[in-house]
Amino acid sequence: MTVTPAVSGTAHTTLDDRLEGVYEAIVRRNPAQPEFHQALREVFETVGPVVAKHPEYVEAKLLERICEPERQIIFRVPWTDDRGEVHVNRGFRVEFNSALGPYKGGLRFHPSVDLGIIKFLGFEQLFKNALTGMPIGGGKGGSDFDPKGRSDAEIMRFCQALMTELQRHIGEYTDVPAGDIGVGERELGYLFGQYKRITNRYESGVLTGKGLAWGGARVRREATGYGCVYFVERMLEARDMSLEGRDVVVSGSGNVAIYAIEKVGQLGGRVIACSDSTGFVHEPTGIDVELLKQVKEVERLRMSDYAERRGSGARFVDGSGLWEIPCEVALPCATQNELDGDAAAALVRNGVIAVGEGANMPCTRDAVRTFREAGTAFGPGKAANAGGVATSALEMQQNASRDSWTFEHTEERLLEIMTDIHDACFETADQYGAPGDYVTGANVAGFTRVADAMLALGLI
Repeated sequence: MTVTPAVSGTAHTTLDDRLEGVYEAIVRRNPAQPEFHQALREVFETVGPVVAKHPEYVEAKLLERICEPERQIIFRVPWTDDRGEVHVNRGFRVEFNSALGPYKGGLRFHPSVDLGIIKFLGFEQLFKNALTGMPIGGGKGGSDFDPKGRSDAEIMRFCQALMTELQRHIGEYTDVPAGDIGVGERELGYLFGQYKRITNRYESGVLTGKGLAWGGARVRREATGYGCVYFVERMLEARDMSLEGRDVVVSGSGNVAIYAIEKVGQLGGRVIACSDSTGFVHEPTGIDVELLKQVKEVERLRMSDYAERRGSGARFVDGSGLWEIPCEVALPCATQNELDGDAAAALVRNGVIAVGEGANMPCTRDAVRTFREAGTAFGPGKAANAGGVATSALEMQQNASRDSWTFEHTEERLLEIMTDIHDACFETADQYGAPGDYVTGANVAGFTRVADAMLALGLI
């Protein structure tokens, strides 16, 4: 594929006249959900040319339909802690769109979770899943439960209580949850155990991200981080560059961040800083990913503990300031809206050449605008972090065929999928007059795939 560098000045700030009224009506109908509004706005700012080219989308009210979830499920989750005290949390599952396949998307356990957060995640997931080319629709779920500081027994009781209600709404041909923030292999094990207990079926394909011993897929743990780095490497190759020898800053130190750090190292780059909710570690010689795995995945400690064990070469900084560290590549892999306009401006001043969103919508609208106007290669989350859900779909394939693939074969498939996503975004952006603009490319390519499927299925 012959490609050319991105051009500056492609950021959109206003809506097409055909879309302004639709957007405002949707916002009025969904008040007090700023993250959902933000995700909507980003898509609406780029699909004006698509609507102009396809009047049938307007006639079928596809925009209105695509922004309205097919189902929004909210339920209470009562559980008891180790002292016998009763707690009540809320559980959510937003089944956004099934035009391309069963709903697919993770479960998030975090105090910030509310309906607006889950709707924004489900809306992003819909287009992300479409970009993979796999037969999966979009959904998302979770709870405002905070797993931090809870014992394994408490987390097990909470997961069992959640699944007691959630099992009514999911299934391998209906809705397939996975993990997200606060939900890893341990939580998925408790959830799957309760599902099996209630349904009396070993329906492996109902959840993804499972352990290898009970239906999981190799590379699933690594997939989101690996896939993000693969996407960034493809963006750099489009500019006749690579990750080799480049300094990289990664936010977060969870699953996505750890395996992004690992893959950067494998491709010749050097991650010089990463973070958690308390602060960040700056290590100019490069983060020790094996020690990071031990501290964060095994012992569940903080970045300050990593710095203490690493010694004088690693400096822990309490609080913010991660994005002020000069780097050539930035990978925000923590949570939504963590990187604002000021941070983006600092990165641009310090010479950043590529940004890949490992988390879901980690960059604010101001930050995205700054990167696009500066001509920075910017990979939006719905494209750059699609590796996780793509590998979840591969896990579903293996479950359906009672098969288990090698690590090498699965990683090869992941690389193929991420390359295809990059190419689809790049070529679509060029087709719609925004060469090198991956935001436009991802939004338009994902939107048209879902919209065409909805037209084919009729008014349902």
